[in-house]
Amino acid sequence: MINAIIQAQNRNANLKSYDEVYKKFSWKEAEKNFTWYYTGRINIVHEAIDRWADNTEKADTNALIFEKAGRIHRFTFKEIKDISCAWANLLMQYGFKTGDRLFIFLPPCPEIYFAMLACARMGVLFCPLFSTLSTDELEDRLENAAPRGILTNPDLEEKLPGETMSRVKYLFLTHGPLPGLFSEEILVQEIIKNMSRHFNTRWLSADTPLYLLFTSGSTGPPKGVVHAHHDMVGHLITAQYVLNLDQESILWADCYPAWVTGTVYGAFAPWLCGAASVVQGDPFSASSWYRTLETHQVSVWYITPGTMNRLKEAGRDLVHRYDLSRLSHIASVGDALSPELIYWFRENFKISPHDNWWMTETGMICVANFLSMDIHPGSMGKPVPGIEASVIDENGNPLPPLTMGELALKPGWPAMMTGIWKNKSRYQKYFKLKGWFLTGDMVIQDTEGYIYHQGRIDDLIKVGVKQIGPYEIERAILRHPAVKEAAVILKTSRPGDASLKAFITVNSGFTPSTRLNLEIKAFVRANLSSEIPLDSITFLDQIPKTRSGKLLRRILRTSEMGLPIGESLQIKDY
Repeated sequence: MINAIIQAQNRNANLKSYDEVYKKFSWKEAEKNFTWYYTGRINIVHEAIDRWADNTEKADTNALIFEKAGRIHRFTFKEIKDISCAWANLLMQYGFKTGDRLFIFLPPCPEIYFAMLACARMGVLFCPLFSTLSTDELEDRLENAAPRGILTNPDLEEKLPGETMSRVKYLFLTHGPLPGLFSEEILVQEIIKNMSRHFNTRWLSADTPLYLLFTSGSTGPPKGVVHAHHDMVGHLITAQYVLNLDQESILWADCYPAWVTGTVYGAFAPWLCGAASVVQGDPFSASSWYRTLETHQVSVWYITPGTMNRLKEAGRDLVHRYDLSRLSHIASVGDALSPELIYWFRENFKISPHDNWWMTETGMICVANFLSMDIHPGSMGKPVPGIEASVIDENGNPLPPLTMGELALKPGWPAMMTGIWKNKSRYQKYFKLKGWFLTGDMVIQDTEGYIYHQGRIDDLIKVGVKQIGPYEIERAILRHPAVKEAAVILKTSRPGDASLKAFITVNSGFTPSTRLNLEIKAFVRANLSSEIPLDSITFLDQIPKTRSGKLLRRILRTSEMGLPIGESLQIKDY
C-alpha cells in the first residue's frame, strides 16, 4: 500500500456522498428505475432500447457508434430497435425459442449487437465468442452448450470443427458468398431485408437466462457462466455510480462482447442510461485510439491497464496532439492499476483513472473508486452500494484491517450469475462457506475501507511466518528501471522451502543478462524484504495474459513443470 491520496475528481458526480448512499441503499428501491417495477413485464431490451426508441425526444439520438477501417456507422435507438426486431423475426423463422442458444462467432461488427438484442427480445441465450478461438477451443464450447445456431462469416466458418458442427442446426453468415462447408448455411444480409421491423417483445421472468459467457480467467479450465435479465438492475446502478453515465454521455468501453465487460458496459449498461456506446473495430494503435476519443467526443472511457501501458509506451507527445477536452472520466478494469499508470495518466490527461474490480461471475462492478471519493493509489476502491464485502479467513471469519484474506461477498446482488452451464458442483463451490460468495481473490482492506488486490488464492506465497501475494513483489520489481512487466510464481510449496521465480520483460535500452538478473534480485530484497526468496528470474519476450489482460500465472507454472506452453512464448534464462 502507498501512503498517498489523490483528491476526489468530482464531488458533484452522480454518487455525491459514498458513505450516505451506501448506508441507505436498497436494491428494492433501485428497481423503481424500471418500467417493469410497475407493469410486471420484464425484458432487458425493453428497458435498454425500446423505451428510448418510443420516446420522441430520445428516439433519434445515437445508441451505437461503430467505426472500422475508416467507416463510421451510427445507429439511433429507433434504428437499433427496428433492426433488432428484424433479427428476432429471422431467428423465430428458423425455429428459435426461449432457452435455445445462439453462438456469435464474429470479429467486431454491428451484427454482434443486433443479434444480442434479438436473442434477448425472445429469451434466447446469446453467447459471444472471441474470433481468435482455435478449432479445439470452439469444439469444447460447442459440445458443452449445444447451440441451435451459430452466427459467423465465411472466413471464420473454416475454423468450425466439422464433427461437432453436425449437431448445430443452422449456420448464419453475415455476408456471402456461402462457402458450402456445412448444410443449412443461411445468408443473413439477404433475408434480413425482407424481415418485418415489428416484433412483440416476449415478457419473461426476472431469472430467465440472458447470456452465456465462457471464461477461463487466470486459473482453471473454461466455464460457461450464465446471467439473467434481472442483471439490468446492477448494470444501471453501476453505470450511474461508477461510470457516472447519464443520457448525454458517450461511453467507449474498449472491449468486445466476448469479454463480459463488452457485453455489460459496452452495450446494456450505457443503453439503460440512455447513453451512446462507441465501438472501435480496428486493431490497436495509439494514434487511432486517441483519434477515436477525439472524433466521437468520448466523455467516459472504460479501459484496461494493458492498453493504458501501450499508450504510455507510445509517449507523452502523442497525447497532446488530440483534443480530448470532452473526456471527463477514465475507469480501468482487468488487472490491478499500478500507481505509476495513475500518475502518468493524471499528468497527461489531467484526470485520474479510477480502478475497479469485478468478475464474469459477479455480472457487474462490485468494488470501485468513485469520482466523488479520494483515490488511494494501488487500491481498487470500496464496495459498490448494495454490495456487502468482507475479507475472511479460510473458515469464513472476518479479518481485521491490514490482514490479507479472501475477498468474499454476501450473495443477493441482482447481477450475480445464476449458474455454471451443466456444472452445478462447480457453481456450488463459490458458496462452500455458508453465507458467502467466494471470489478466489486475496486482498487487504485498510482502516478506511479501501481494498487492495494481492493476487489469486492459488498464488499465495509464504515468506517466513507471513503470507503475501505476488502483486506486492511484482510492484517492487516494476520499480526497477529495466523492468517493463513482471509476474511472480511460487516454485515450491514444501513447508519451510519457499522459492519464488519472476518472469520479466525489459524496457527498451536494456538487455537481459546475468548481471541484470542479480541486480533485480538485490533491488527487490533491498526495497521489500531481505527474506524474499526470489531465487530465479526468467526473461520473456512477452508475459502470457488472458484476453482481458490478466496475468496467466498458471501458464508460467506449467512451463516450470516442463509442459508445452506455446511457440510464441520465448524463454530466456540468465
